[in-house]
Amino acid sequence: MSKKYAIGVDYGTQSGRAVLVDLSNGAELADHVTPYRHHVIDEELPGLGVKLEPDWALQHPADYIEVLENSVPAVMKSSGIDPADVIGLGIDFTACTMLPIDSNGVPLCFHDEYKHNPHSWLKLWKHHAAQDEANLINEIAEKRGEKFLPRYGGKISSEWMIAKVWQILNEAPEMYDTADRFVEATDWVIGQLTGNIVRNSCTAGYKSIWHKQEGYPSKEFFAALDPRLESLTDTKLRGEVLPLGTKAGELTEAFAARIGLQAGTAVAVGNVDAHAAVPGVGVVEPGKLVMAMGTSICHMLLGTEEREVEGMCGVVEDGIIPGYFGYEAGQSAVGDIFEWYVEHAVPAYVVEAAQAEGISVHEWLTDRASRLQVGESGLLALDWWNGNRSVLVDTDLTGLLLGFTLLTKPEEIYRALLEATAFGTRKIVDAFHNNGVPVNELYACGGLPQKNRLLMQIYADVTNREIKVAASKQTPALGAAMFGAVAAGAAKGGYDSIVDAARSMARVREESFKPIPANVERYERLYQEYTLLHDYFGRGANDVMKRLKAIKEEVL
Repeated sequence: MSKKYAIGVDYGTQSGRAVLVDLSNGAELADHVTPYRHHVIDEELPGLGVKLEPDWALQHPADYIEVLENSVPAVMKSSGIDPADVIGLGIDFTACTMLPIDSNGVPLCFHDEYKHNPHSWLKLWKHHAAQDEANLINEIAEKRGEKFLPRYGGKISSEWMIAKVWQILNEAPEMYDTADRFVEATDWVIGQLTGNIVRNSCTAGYKSIWHKQEGYPSKEFFAALDPRLESLTDTKLRGEVLPLGTKAGELTEAFAARIGLQAGTAVAVGNVDAHAAVPGVGVVEPGKLVMAMGTSICHMLLGTEEREVEGMCGVVEDGIIPGYFGYEAGQSAVGDIFEWYVEHAVPAYVVEAAQAEGISVHEWLTDRASRLQVGESGLLALDWWNGNRSVLVDTDLTGLLLGFTLLTKPEEIYRALLEATAFGTRKIVDAFHNNGVPVNELYACGGLPQKNRLLMQIYADVTNREIKVAASKQTPALGAAMFGAVAAGAAKGGYDSIVDAARSMARVREESFKPIPANVERYERLYQEYTLLHDYFGRGANDVMKRLKAIKEEVL
């Protein structure tokens, strides 16, 4: 029997990438990245001149199809693999990335009569303009004693499905009425591949308040939010919810021809990018926290029972690996913060020095920052440049940098920003560990661990835990390919469970990052200071960040 392969497609914030994987050992034979033509749409609708308000973040659904049409044929061509030997396809996505569609599954923004309305477009995960709705959801759920609320750390996020749907209803009721359904982008893309849109249990559970045993919250709850939402889950959120690893369908003749695969290829139900990464690093048991590190960080952890943990993004039965409760937490900006600093705040002399040395500005700053002792800069930062996802769950919080003097250097600021994100992760690790969900070691995947050794050492020192790093540069895509192999099944050369797939296909690097005791001790002192600032600005003692934001909105 010839070797069998699967393709995983990972949809990120700026681009999508396809990886072709050998199912016998997880070897990645080819990968290809397609940048999104329309990028993140956060200022105005492309080509239409319609300005967007602050905190909006949209994308163009056509960009996602372009990823399939460019990257899948590219990996097939460069590998020379026979399409008949590609038995499965899986995808993962940022979430909650949602869109309104018509009864034929066509995004409303594809219609000329609707495209000028921003609410007809796809809302990216980091669309934060539904914060008012999120606040009301939390207030009403708490008053009613809704039992779903503790599963999400006590707060539903503005990034998630219900808040975004309610914003559409409040600001563009005609778009709400026109929409046949609201779906996750990952489910929509699967629908394009198979001709049938189904919902996956991962996004339904973590982003749409769906529960394996109880389903969605009651009609009474939705009516308490807004009488017009009473039948939301029966109408615009309707659709079968299928568990991860399930086959969503098979590749249609039409789409197979567009991407160079065989019709009938098994297609797995959609998944979330960070969640797909967990089996990609071989984590299929409790006690191991996986950090998917990129523009943001998603923290994933398996447990044997359902526990309440402050600020977690959710606990979902079978939400990551079947048979376990999957916990999720996160930081809404990490790599984005470092990128902001390099693009908008670094002095010209640093850019010139990096160019002269033939390295990137990030590399120049990292090299200089790595020469500093822990605490040498006298700086401390709060990592809230894009709000706080865990544990405070408040997108209205903003960044803070403390300790500047006339001697402060750019590399010191850069290091303080790296450290701030590590302190944010420590906050999350402590919340889990101290609430009965053990965290014994950390696993890292994504773009950042491969690029920045200093960052990973800081995380090991701040958390006082060993960190293992994925061998794959495309771990979510590898995980997505594994789920594609499970959708195909062992009889066709794939696997019958994601645990079996992970045992054969997942890999971590031999080298890991271990805490340095002297650094651990000094970081512990800095972390205590971080905690004081975190609680002072984040728990209501001083709401100056929100007051400043309110003044800004008045001006705008």
